[in-house]
Amino acid sequence: MAGVLSKAYFHDEAAAYAKLESIIWPEGPVCPHCGSMGRVYSMTANADKRIRVGLKKCGDCRKQFTVKVGTVFEASNVKLNLWFQAAYLMASSKKGISAHQLHRTLGVTYKTAWFMAHRIREAMKTMGLEPMGGEGETVEVDETFIGRKKGAPKKRAYHHKMKVLTLVDRRGEARSVVVNDLKPKTIVPILKANIAKETRVMTDEAGHYYHLLKDFAEHHFVRHSQDEYVLPGGIHTNTIEGYFSIFKRGMKGVYQHCSEKHLHRYLAEFDFRYNARESLGVNDGQRAEQALAGIVGKRLMYLDSRRASV
Repeated sequence: MAGVLSKAYFHDEAAAYAKLESIIWPEGPVCPHCGSMGRVYSMTANADKRIRVGLKKCGDCRKQFTVKVGTVFEASNVKLNLWFQAAYLMASSKKGISAHQLHRTLGVTYKTAWFMAHRIREAMKTMGLEPMGGEGETVEVDETFIGRKKGAPKKRAYHHKMKVLTLVDRRGEARSVVVNDLKPKTIVPILKANIAKETRVMTDEAGHYYHLLKDFAEHHFVRHSQDEYVLPGGIHTNTIEGYFSIFKRGMKGVYQHCSEKHLHRYLAEFDFRYNARESLGVNDGQRAEQALAGIVGKRLMYLDSRRASV
């Protein structure tokens, strides 16, 4: 880790701009206002005027911009090299890193660290998802419960808790979504939209999965209530249980509390790290770059009176 963090773009803002430009504009600068590529110039300082780091000007529409325009970093007053450090810390921490720890490590206020973390989670969110699985492939499906819904009284079972539905392709991909309930009319459409119909689907014995066979090539389940965990033919849900183990340890041990309003962003963070983990050949530095590549076209703004200047 120390070797990666010694890179110039973690400590120098100009180097950070150059690095981000190489990630976002691999074929050269693109004007976010008119889309021009051919006539984009770097602004240089005059004797009587100081030019912002990374500032460019389009020769066609004559507008100025930086690589941060149109990304989650737009309008941020935090130095870009600190954003790089935050992205690296979040991408390399298996169970996540709290806003308090970011605030202490980066030397920014707690509120600024909190907003930075949420913007990076937004960058980690995958867009335009293709169906998982396929012919001969296996996808495991399960749900878990966490925290408590706002205003929900504590009841028996898990009615008062927030509900998470997760799909894990045994080839390596995880995909999670917050659901309001676990009724078949809620669950089945999500599965049909996210899993190819040629796929083998593995679940537990929960009733909302009973009728999946007609929607997929195969549907097998294990009866955990009868101490069934692994059956012949690779029938189990151990892969997804491993995912939930990391997720629960992170949410309870690191983040401790999460409102339903923001739960989908925490899920995006854990999905992202799982999908770009070491066992798939992705190291910490590469994972951080993947997160930075996802900043384009995403804005996250908090418009209340308590908003930090980020």
